Amino acid sequence: MANKADYYDTLGISKGAGEDEIKKAYRNMAKKYHPDANQGDESAEKKFKEVSEAYDVLSDAKKRETYDRFGHAAFDQSAGGGAGGFYGGGMNFDMSDIFETVFGGDIFGSGRRRSGPRRGADLQTSLKITFEESFFGVEKEIQVSANETCETCKGTGSKPGSAAESCKQCGGSGQERVHQQTLFGTMASVRTCSLCKGEGKIIRNPCQTCKGTAKVRKNKKLQVAVPKGIESGQSIRLSGRGEPGEKGGPSGDLLVTIYVSPHNVFKRNGDDLYLEVPVTFVQAALGYDITIPTMADPERHTIKAGTQTGTVVTIKGKGMPNVRNPKSSGNIVATLKVSVPTNLNEKQKQLLKEFAEEMGEDYQDHKRGFFDKLKIKK
Repeated sequence: MANKADYYDTLGISKGAGEDEIKKAYRNMAKKYHPDANQGDESAEKKFKEVSEAYDVLSDAKKRETYDRFGHAAFDQSAGGGAGGFYGGGMNFDMSDIFETVFGGDIFGSGRRRSGPRRGADLQTSLKITFEESFFGVEKEIQVSANETCETCKGTGSKPGSAAESCKQCGGSGQERVHQQTLFGTMASVRTCSLCKGEGKIIRNPCQTCKGTAKVRKNKKLQVAVPKGIESGQSIRLSGRGEPGEKGGPSGDLLVTIYVSPHNVFKRNGDDLYLEVPVTFVQAALGYDITIPTMADPERHTIKAGTQTGTVVTIKGKGMPNVRNPKSSGNIVATLKVSVPTNLNEKQKQLLKEFAEEMGEDYQDHKRGFFDKLKIKK
């Protein structure tokens, strides 16, 4: 008992929590850790038991008062008590609350049972495309490994000519009721049938092709229409292309995550495309008609005489199409970078010196004059 977690800590609530807060905390955690939502996960099943046990005690005013006074000792089965977990009995809360939260129905009424139709699982895959393909849109073929309904048994899991039998232990319901005598009297709980594992049926003669699973693993090729403007990391949902459903349930979906290769010129930010355009010293000084690349045809743009490096030119509507509205596009944002000539020959150097003299600029004293401005006057 010393290592048993505090019931309030188990539900993540304070000791002063009200009924609504307790119930809300339990619903959230029951949905997260329920065995039917975490099949094969023993740690989730253990956590679900702990959460259910904590709720059983804290949701009952008398039990909670007893727990607040005596702690876990009041429910120690070795001492004749025993609140128990979900699978051990001692649960007097409404089981339909759990199934309504987790499955959208209850096990006694018209809600969906585990043995009824179940939607197939979703599948995930990825697809790498070029920057150009993300701009113009593209159709790609992908290959996915997925389960498909067994053609031999038509999804029944039974050998052709035979049929599954109704589980005698649960009467075909997939659930079994357990009673246990506790400190508070006889308590009843409902759990997944231990014989049929909630299926409600027993397959005596399994299909040889699928070994009774009703599914076979296959590789299938699918066409994916990638819309123009899609960004790296976004996903495309292909409805009904996931795992097949069970007992007549619908198939799951296939989620294709798109990864876009970077471009050697453009950088994307939202729907805008950014790039740097080199401009020569002479072009910037005298003005010039330059060419600015886009993802389609290049655009001509006239820069004014005396254009400085860092000048930004925006070309509207030539950026990436908006993936949700292909008729709308971002902009091209071009930053002009004035390149300084290097490796000048003697004649070119002399011409630049003469240019500086003509401008009244003493290029040799410029650096010293700049630092003279920084001197602090005393």
